[in-house]
Amino acid sequence: MLTLGIETSCDETAAAVVRDGQEVLANIISSQSIHSKFGGVVPEIASRQHLKTILPVYEKALKEAGVKLDDIDLVAATNGPGLIGPLLVGLTFAKGLAFARDIPFVAVNHLEGHLVANLLEHKEIKRHHLALIVSGGHTMLVEVRDFGEYQLLGATKDDAVGEAFDKVAKLLGLGYPGGAKLDKLARGGNPSFVKFPRALRLEKSFEFSYSGLKTAVALYLKKLSETEIENQKADIAASFQEAAIEVLVDKTVLAAEQKQCSPGWRSCNPHHALAGLRLGAFRLSRVRGLLHRCRETDSQYHPAPRLPTMRP
Repeated sequence: MLTLGIETSCDETAAAVVRDGQEVLANIISSQSIHSKFGGVVPEIASRQHLKTILPVYEKALKEAGVKLDDIDLVAATNGPGLIGPLLVGLTFAKGLAFARDIPFVAVNHLEGHLVANLLEHKEIKRHHLALIVSGGHTMLVEVRDFGEYQLLGATKDDAVGEAFDKVAKLLGLGYPGGAKLDKLARGGNPSFVKFPRALRLEKSFEFSYSGLKTAVALYLKKLSETEIENQKADIAASFQEAAIEVLVDKTVLAAEQKQCSPGWRSCNPHHALAGLRLGAFRLSRVRGLLHRCRETDSQYHPAPRLPTMRP
């Protein structure tokens, strides 16, 4: 069976063709760079960009997969969460294709798409596992009891960690989107240079909060001259990143201890699936490295960078 997936929930237009729910034949992504001058995604502009790019992205996906629309058996599209305007572009386009072909249409929750993207590369993942979703606007821990059966353990109370990275990058003069630039800068810095706060780290809950960390960086920068900021920029970036990631890891380990294993958890072998991780290579390696150090017996999986966007 061939499935055509359409994704337009924010500022990326994507189309993918998947065979039998396992083999990715094509995965085309068009990112919108126009938002950088506004310092964030403008929904109306994003919608108009999707209107311009959705047809060529769709056509390229079919061409790369070596199939025609007549070969498609099912059409899926993201129906939320996301920006209303961009979502409507993808949904309307996908529904139109399905109606014209008289084939089934499936609306997809894009967070569930993040969860199951791991299965495209890691078919050995146990159905019962713990998932950490870290995407642009979402930070949450989910207990996956079976696919289609989920329990939300905790989420951010304010900013998602990805939003915090972009906002701190702007404070450091790295522009928008600046998460990847901050990640690169942090590689040359000292993560212990500044002890930024780790919000909710000691609370026995699975909730996150990153607005205070962002504010702490802003207040620290106000005390410095331009020269001092420039000299300390890499160290500030590394210190911020370490604070953000440590909370992700601590909460994931806490959830594994409370939800997956008995007090003698080191003898257990639950799976961690790092779902929807749209992090730079260095940040991702820090998350995985800290998790491995804390829980050496666990299996850890994360989708390839190309897959988190391909949600349907």
